[in-house]
Amino acid sequence: MDPAAPDYYGLEGLLTAEERLARDTVGEFVDREVIPIVPAAVREGRFPRQLVPRLAELGILGARLRGDGAGLSAVGYGLVMQELERGDSAVRSFASVQGALVTHAIDAFGSDEQRERWLPALAAGRSIGCFALTEPDAGSNPAAMRTRAKRDGGDWVLSGTKRWITNGSMADVAVVWARAGETFHGFLVEAGAPGFQSSEMTGKWSMRASDTSELSLADVRVPEAARLPGATSLRAPLSCLTEARYGIAWGAIGAASACYRVARDYATTRVQFDRPIGGHQLVQAKLVEMLSGITTSQLLAWRLGRLKEEGALRPQQVSLAKRHNVAHALWTARAARDVLGANGIVDEYPVFRHLANLETVVTYEGTHDIHTLVVGQDLTGLSAFA
Repeated sequence: MDPAAPDYYGLEGLLTAEERLARDTVGEFVDREVIPIVPAAVREGRFPRQLVPRLAELGILGARLRGDGAGLSAVGYGLVMQELERGDSAVRSFASVQGALVTHAIDAFGSDEQRERWLPALAAGRSIGCFALTEPDAGSNPAAMRTRAKRDGGDWVLSGTKRWITNGSMADVAVVWARAGETFHGFLVEAGAPGFQSSEMTGKWSMRASDTSELSLADVRVPEAARLPGATSLRAPLSCLTEARYGIAWGAIGAASACYRVARDYATTRVQFDRPIGGHQLVQAKLVEMLSGITTSQLLAWRLGRLKEEGALRPQQVSLAKRHNVAHALWTARAARDVLGANGIVDEYPVFRHLANLETVVTYEGTHDIHTLVVGQDLTGLSAFA
């Protein structure tokens, strides 16, 4: 057992050969092609778009599609997300939006024509998609969205603003969610449609290598054929978010493991007071807490994946895993920064980059507190939401 991996409880033995191969293949890609270029992308505040063809080539962008997808098991897909986030949250986020939110929405709720047009292009990276649900005043409560869809003859007219949209400025197609009276619908809005504009959000201290955008829809006219026919309520976008949150629960393990590995290696080589700092009780305590949380997160994610494969997964279980795994990853990044001292804030080491990114991951796709209330309601049968 390599204590720097870490796999303290022998999870390797619970994986299939195909799952290990998927993890190792993507892990090698991350080591060779992602990690070397991420620091520059973070400094420049841009998504490393040159990675998209390689993500597609590896089958990541269509990994969970029916039919022509790579056919990965749920656990295999989770391990891929883990490795991508070990590189950077922005890379995993791109893959999650493209391969879970957007493709799942079209696959699950789209028409045959929509699937035929968009799914092969999205899986191959020829087209990029974004998922436009969040608004300036509607984050944790999507039912409060102000984007409206009105019928006008055989068309729909969309008006509103979406914010914090990953891939928004790069997207060829946006899955836009809008209210029509008491119902909610999803629409496929193509870049360049009259009245549709995207602008990249700047000034971020977190997720700097991610394309985060604001979308403006000013009386954007789309045909009925652009509406997702199977999506008629908020259950549709929320089910898509469950898919993305599942990937996040795994991805957080990658970020935490990267920080743990750096902290452990540093603690065994950095000498203070005539011995490595890893020989001091307080540093060992931090390393043990890191390992303990990572091991718990691994087992949670593994069981979650097997439940998903069995068709027995409940959204509340995803909430528990997302809540726990991201919170502990954030704690691990902070503790690793502490172990590294001043070296923890420079980009020679990935710790502070992961720390900054996880401050976003703990908020998006449902905040820590929101997932707490989701699980609390499941336990008691009583809603604490206003």
